[in-house]
Amino acid sequence: MHLKYGLTLCLFVLVSLVSYSTPAFSQADSSAAKPLSAEKRDGQHDFDFEAGNWKIHLKRRLHPLTGSKEWVEFDGTSVTRKVWGGAAWLEEFDTNGPSGPVQGLTLRLYNPETHQWSLYWANRKAGTMGGPPNVGEFKDGRGEFYCQDTYNGRVILIRYVWSEITPNSAHFEQSFSNDGGKTWEVNWITDQTRVQD
Repeated sequence: MHLKYGLTLCLFVLVSLVSYSTPAFSQADSSAAKPLSAEKRDGQHDFDFEAGNWKIHLKRRLHPLTGSKEWVEFDGTSVTRKVWGGAAWLEEFDTNGPSGPVQGLTLRLYNPETHQWSLYWANRKAGTMGGPPNVGEFKDGRGEFYCQDTYNGRVILIRYVWSEITPNSAHFEQSFSNDGGKTWEVNWITDQTRVQD
């Protein structure tokens, strides 16, 4: 499946989810909608911990979804700042990997209607946003974000997980699944430590 088709499918799923929670649906079943909206929490400040400068240590699996256990490790820095008063966050990522420098941007956008975040990744080398956004939210201090994309021509699921968050550290993992989410293989790990002013 072509990446453009994967992006179209992901956008269709997101539009369908947003359409499901429109006022028209709420009017059709207002008794069910009220308890649901009462349970929703405002997650706009979930990424506030990311503000500032960080040292990052990265581990990357060289050949995901092949059974390979070969990893590389490297270090870098990131700087994250809020946009739109915290309804969006922009992270600048800079490191030297085994195959040379990697400069990237992560754009995180908060949707106040769905109470979910959309996470977009861009690599300076490509100069474009890569693939569909990972969409999700935080629960009990753990953030999980999902999307469907392609990898080596196969349709896969991608999961981002933020965990172990403290004022001065955080842990991030990216995982792939090629069996519809039954199993997940971690292929990217980032541990970050705040740089004190």
